[in-house]
Amino acid sequence: MTAIRWHRDHDAVDWDALTRDLAGDDFDNGRTPAQLALSFRQSFAAVYAADHARTIGTARVLSDGVCNAYLVDLWTLSAYRRRGIARRMIDVLCERLDGQHLCLFTDDAPAFYAACGFAQRGVAFERVIGRWLQNSTR
Repeated sequence: MTAIRWHRDHDAVDWDALTRDLAGDDFDNGRTPAQLALSFRQSFAAVYAADHARTIGTARVLSDGVCNAYLVDLWTLSAYRRRGIARRMIDVLCERLDGQHLCLFTDDAPAFYAACGFAQRGVAFERVIGRWLQNSTR
């Protein structure tokens, strides 16, 4: 088994390859490689899991740096799942969130997040402003 490496270096990510892997793993939301890179670079914190040069996991947090944070883009390549990679990425991000309320939204993994210490709360609402991904980052 290969040793997985965790890092925070945005420049070490091949954004084109990552975009292809996300699409192939049915985790693509339509961002171009440039938009994906910008999303991660502008986040409060981000972490990547890598197997050699290949990015096989991502996670990032949006935060006000005081009391509220939101976990997004937590993904592990299917072939690497159930090895603790996603849980480790959450732990790495939480190291920077002391005293903050960390929230997330999921459609398909509530048991996983409960096992990571998250509690289910209330109802989520969402709103897209304008047309999805049609903004100046394209």
